[in-house]
Amino acid sequence: MDQATTHDVVTIKETGRTRSALAEAVDQVNRVVVGKSHAVARAFAAVLASGHLLIEDLPGVGKTTLAHALAASIGLTFKRIQFTSDMLPADIVGVSIFSQTRDSFEFHPGPVFSQVVLADEINRGTPKTQSALLEAMAENQISVDGETHQLPQPFLVVATQNPTELAGTYALPESQLDRFVIRLTLGYPDPTAEKALLQSGDRRDMVSQLTPKLSAGDVLKLQQMFGSGAHFLPL
Repeated sequence: MDQATTHDVVTIKETGRTRSALAEAVDQVNRVVVGKSHAVARAFAAVLASGHLLIEDLPGVGKTTLAHALAASIGLTFKRIQFTSDMLPADIVGVSIFSQTRDSFEFHPGPVFSQVVLADEINRGTPKTQSALLEAMAENQISVDGETHQLPQPFLVVATQNPTELAGTYALPESQLDRFVIRLTLGYPDPTAEKALLQSGDRRDMVSQLTPKLSAGDVLKLQQMFGSGAHFLPL
């Protein structure tokens, strides 16, 4: 067997292992977010498409739980940002602080510098605060005080939002909505799923026990394969 053939065999085996790990990650999330397999599949599709995910629905239907379970299963660094009306863009991207010892400004990165960022209740932040994510979601970078800082790869924003008729919400502008590749709702569970939820314990405890099925390298490889036309998930 020549060197090229050996390399092809190794590549096929590695691809099979990565696909199997992806299936395990999807199954793990489905055990936490019960009865929402279609929404879980679409969430993973957003990851494979190197895009961002917007989950919009009423409070209490599992939006944040899905985001936590997704991040825990794909083995990426994770930060949660709780959007509120008094937040500033610097609370998200970071800020430059003057250092007297170095006699210069030093950049202190904000929570957006993570591979998976949960923008929880994004529409409770003002439009000015929401705009702090525009450059990050479009170009995978942040510009502060004339300097550009690259974000870690892969980079995924999972945003949740409440219905706009609820008090204290701001409608997302079109420029923000355009940054999301998939927009989904979860809805209330059916009676069978509701019974399973009540019998299987607290979701937070379940999420804390999840183990990564993929690595950052695996996710990048899957994104490359997905971009070349490969398909993995029934949508």
